[in-house]
Amino acid sequence: MSDDRVLPIGGKARRACPTCGKPSDERFRPFCSRRCKERDLYRWFAEDYRVKTDEAPPEASPGPAPDGDDEGR
Repeated sequence: MSDDRVLPIGGKARRACPTCGKPSDERFRPFCSRRCKERDLYRWFAEDYRVKTDEAPPEASPGPAPDGDDEGR
């Protein structure tokens, strides 16, 4: 089986950057640069990536009472 995202460089096969497809750099592996590494991290923070699960999403917590009662204030 062949992976088209592996690039031979200097006698070694290195994977391409998962963000932009350029050859990866050992300092930022598996990414090619700090920029691509940080872009990927931002995507995780923004919840653009999700890990699949069989669990149901948590129930929403109840908000304040609909009548506006501030508990005696």
